[in-house]
Amino acid sequence: MTTEIYVEKNGYIATLVLNRPDKRNSLSKAMFQNIVEQLEQLRVDSSIKLLIVRGVNEVAFSSGADISEFLDIRYAADNAKAYNDLALKAIDTLYKFPHPTIAMIQGLAIGGGLELANACDFRMATPKSKLGITAANIGIVYNLESTKRLINLVGVAKAKEILYTANIFTAQDGKNIGLITALHEPEDIESATLHFAEHLLSKSSIANAGIKKMIQAIVDGENEESDELAQIVLNSFSSDDYNEGIQAFLNKRKPIFNK
Repeated sequence: MTTEIYVEKNGYIATLVLNRPDKRNSLSKAMFQNIVEQLEQLRVDSSIKLLIVRGVNEVAFSSGADISEFLDIRYAADNAKAYNDLALKAIDTLYKFPHPTIAMIQGLAIGGGLELANACDFRMATPKSKLGITAANIGIVYNLESTKRLINLVGVAKAKEILYTANIFTAQDGKNIGLITALHEPEDIESATLHFAEHLLSKSSIANAGIKKMIQAIVDGENEESDELAQIVLNSFSSDDYNEGIQAFLNKRKPIFNK
């Protein structure tokens, strides 16, 4: 029996699937809670080294938060805070997932859907994909964390244009401004995303996990290396991956890293 959020595992890759096709994968409050639960389970699963997030079919990655719930559970400040805190927890849990993350965007990625995709390290899309953040159409002020993340991806001027106008734009436009990592034809996006994932997995998982923490620290405002980050760097020099990488280089072969 399927649910509105489910996980598939294939070797070292986990895929988080948004499965509400009748609502174009719009995100309910219960789905945000389920995303948190699924990601927390995957975070401690030592067999998983990469995460893909996708919609169940080609119609939508996600059309955003389920507006039909808003008047009941997201109306007035107190209710809105509880809802917003849960939604932001889901997005932040994805952002802080310890391994590389890829959003595979087919069809729509609107509002909270694009917010979710922007929390991933990479965003693959098709030429038919449509993007947008439409909070201004319903009188919502976009939150600071996701606004900052958008600015980090596209710059201040483009972030203002996206948020003020609430326009829907193409994935090609998204690629032009740095929001989309790569475009693939609809019939190729699954295989292309998997190929990219496997390329990342061929590298040192220790290096990639450390790189992710280092980049996030910089993006989140760190200007000096903390003791924790310095230790991550030093620990890498004592790892099996470091020894394998050096030996492979000296012997002119490709490294085979432990997972």
